[in-house]
Amino acid sequence: MNDIQTIEPKVEDPIKDSASNNEGSMKPQSSGRESQSQQGDYLYPWVRPYYEDPLVMSSAEGVWVRDVDDNQFLDLFAGILTTSIGHCHPVVQEAVHEQMARLGHTSTLYITEGQIEAAKSLAQITPGELQTTCFTNSGTEAVESAIATARLYTGRHEIVALRLSYSGRSTLTSHMTAQRAWRLPFGGASGVVHARSPYPYRSPVGDGAECSDFFIDDLVEVIETTTGGQPAAFFAETIQGVAGYIVPPPDYFQRAAEVIRSYGGLFIIDEVQAGFGRTGKHWFGIEHWDVEPDIMVMAKGIANGFPVGATVTRPEIAEAWQGPSIATFGGNPIAMAAMRATQNVMNREDVPTRAHERGTQLRLGLDQLRDKYSWVGEVRGMGLMQGIELVTDRATKTPDGGRAEKLLEATKEEGLLVGRGGLFGHVIRVGPSLLITEDEIEEALKRFGAACERVDG
Repeated sequence: MNDIQTIEPKVEDPIKDSASNNEGSMKPQSSGRESQSQQGDYLYPWVRPYYEDPLVMSSAEGVWVRDVDDNQFLDLFAGILTTSIGHCHPVVQEAVHEQMARLGHTSTLYITEGQIEAAKSLAQITPGELQTTCFTNSGTEAVESAIATARLYTGRHEIVALRLSYSGRSTLTSHMTAQRAWRLPFGGASGVVHARSPYPYRSPVGDGAECSDFFIDDLVEVIETTTGGQPAAFFAETIQGVAGYIVPPPDYFQRAAEVIRSYGGLFIIDEVQAGFGRTGKHWFGIEHWDVEPDIMVMAKGIANGFPVGATVTRPEIAEAWQGPSIATFGGNPIAMAAMRATQNVMNREDVPTRAHERGTQLRLGLDQLRDKYSWVGEVRGMGLMQGIELVTDRATKTPDGGRAEKLLEATKEEGLLVGRGGLFGHVIRVGPSLLITEDEIEEALKRFGAACERVDG
C-alpha cells in the first residue's frame, strides 16, 4: 500500500508550481504535529477536525490541497461544498484584491453598488418571483433571517422542520436541527416541530409508489397533532446534507408545498449545500421538482469560500420586515466582490451542465463500487452531490458507522478528501468543485476504489 508521500498524481501539480514562483514570500511554517498539539490549548473543543491524525492545511489550488508536511490531496469535499469553483480561483482573488484596495468595509448603514449588483445576480437565476435579498455571513444567519421573515409575514410562530435535518449552530437553528449530536443541550427555541425525513432508502413502506404518501401523511399528522394548526412555515433542505445526502421522492416537495400553503404557511427551501448548479442541469435543487419556494436560503458555494449567506424572497414577503435591523458584516464589499466574481465564473463555465456531466461520470464509478462491495447499501444524490451509505448487510440495512470511519481514514491514506454524515456517521459524502475535470474525477474514483479495498473484509 502506498504511503501518501509516494503517490504520483496523474494531473499537474498546480500548488507546487505556484509555490515555486513565490518562494521568496513564503514564511516558515510550523509542522503539523506542532499545530495539532496547540489545537486543544487555544480553540473550543467543538472545533473537532477529521481523522485520528488531523490534517493541517497549508495551500490549495483548484481541487488539490497540500498540508504543512507537504502531502498533497485531491479534494472531493470542497470545504463542505463551499469552494464551488475550486480553491484560490484567480478570478476571485483578483476581484477581492481590487476591492480591498478601493473599499474594504462599510456596514448596511450605507449603500454599496457591489451589494446591489450581487442581489441582482441572484434575482436573475432564482425561481419565479424571488428577487429581494437579505445578505448575512453564513447559512446559520440566513436560516435565522428566513424564519424571522416567515413569522413576521404570517404573524405566526410555529415552524415545521424535518427529522435528520441540519440548520446551523445558533440556539434557534440547532433546535431546528434534528440530530442529537448537533443540538445544543438546552431550550430556547420554542415552536419548532419535526416531521419524518423523506428518506426512501429507509422508508418503512419501501421506496415505491406508497413512499411519498407515507411521508406526506406524516407531515399532515405532525401539523394536526403537534402544532396549533397555524404554522408559519415548512422548512427543508432540498437534499439533506449532514443527514447523508437524502434525496426525497420525486413528488414530495410539490405535495409538501401544497400542504403547508393549505394551512396558511410559507414554503422555505434551504439550498445552502445544493444550490448554484451543484445538483446538475438547474441552478437550484428545488427546480428539479418544478416548485417555487416562498423563501430560499443559500450560503457556502455562493462566494467560493468567502462568508456570504443570503435569504431571498418575494418583495411582498420582504415588506413585512419593517423594523430596524443591521448586519455589520453582512453584504460587506469584500464578500460581495467575491460573490460577484464567483457568479461570473459559474455563468461562464455553465456549472449546472458541468455538474450534470461530471456527476454522471462520478455516479457511474460509485455505482460500480456498490456492485463490488456488499457493505455499500446505497449510492444516492444528484450531480456533484453524491452519498455512499454503508451498512453491515443489505438485508437489515443496519448502519455501519465503524466501517465509514475506517473508510474516511483510508481515503486520506490514498490522498483523497471526502466527508462523512448520516445519523450514525455511516454515510460518505462527496461534493467537489463544480469545475473538477474528467481526468480528476477518474483519478478520484481510482483513489476511492483503493480506499474501499483497504477496508473490505
